[in-house]
Amino acid sequence: MEKLLIPDSPRRWDLLSLGEVMLRLDPGSSRIHTTRQFQAWEGGGEYNVARGLRRCFGLRTAIATALADNPIGRLVEDLILQGGVDPSLLKWVPYDGVGRTVRNGLNFTESGFGVRGAVGCSDRGHTAISQVKSGDWDWASIFGKETGAKWFHTGGIFAALSSSTAQVAAEAMDAARQSGTQVSFDLNYRDSLWKSIGGKTKAQAVNRELVSKVDLLLGNEEDFSAMLGVEIKGVSAEFNELPIAGYEEMLREVAAAYPNLKLIASTLRTAQSASRNGWGAIALCEDKIVHVPQREIEIHDRVGGGDSFASGLIYGLLTGKPVEWAVRCGVAHGALAMTTPGDTSMASLSEVERTMQGGSARIAR
Repeated sequence: MEKLLIPDSPRRWDLLSLGEVMLRLDPGSSRIHTTRQFQAWEGGGEYNVARGLRRCFGLRTAIATALADNPIGRLVEDLILQGGVDPSLLKWVPYDGVGRTVRNGLNFTESGFGVRGAVGCSDRGHTAISQVKSGDWDWASIFGKETGAKWFHTGGIFAALSSSTAQVAAEAMDAARQSGTQVSFDLNYRDSLWKSIGGKTKAQAVNRELVSKVDLLLGNEEDFSAMLGVEIKGVSAEFNELPIAGYEEMLREVAAAYPNLKLIASTLRTAQSASRNGWGAIALCEDKIVHVPQREIEIHDRVGGGDSFASGLIYGLLTGKPVEWAVRCGVAHGALAMTTPGDTSMASLSEVERTMQGGSARIAR
């Protein structure tokens, strides 16, 4: 495995993400089907990484996305602006008045509690971002060496939105690589996105092609088998136990199949209940395993934990920290993000560093 090389020339952004940003409607401690009120957040697998890097770690980030031009889209834009992520690559699509041809995605999510697991119900058909196509962004210009990004991030959620979004992802990856920008891809398997368009067979065909263009590959306990067809030996269907030897073998198998990869990382999650999880990570870089063992953590809202792991990991790599430090940073940031509601992190860098050092939860005042 080759070494990750971060561009040292000036760039407009530290990281640029490509993906959908939805309006998340959260019933709080109630249920989606019984609540009488929702709290609104913004969120999306690719966007959450950019926002975490901006708000927690203070880096310059942007999002390439598309929204239908109506009050819901403008609300999502306002939330993006509050998160500090540059929306200059946001494409506005004229709204037809009722959403027959284009609309904005909604994501209804309840966080679960105890024996009641988290539940998500997406309403995202015909969204503006799902209809983008090759040529909609001038990637060669965007990734120009004096105006581009040090890092580009996208993932399997964006690639699953339509056949054209996978093409857009590939086009952006190619332009990023030509400019020396590092490319990360989160497999992020979602059965709801693939089941009506070919299931896991289609998911693997699409993602195998995209992974061949990637430097840093991210996933969780299910993603590698669902999206690449690489099985982890010794795990149950419920992922109640995660044998580290099986993960090491899986990471090395993926590295052998995709020699372009420079770092492969997987979060390690076991769910004793919706409110209490084992949480850790394992990575392969330059043919060496980095393992951050699981620790028991309390969960307030698990959505976005993997995205916050990704942003913490990428922060460490962008700032020249050792890989082991970067993986521990990702684990700490992911754990903190799951202590607060919403998809995105509310943690600070000092809190991440304290958690990495094993700091307690005593009151700080």
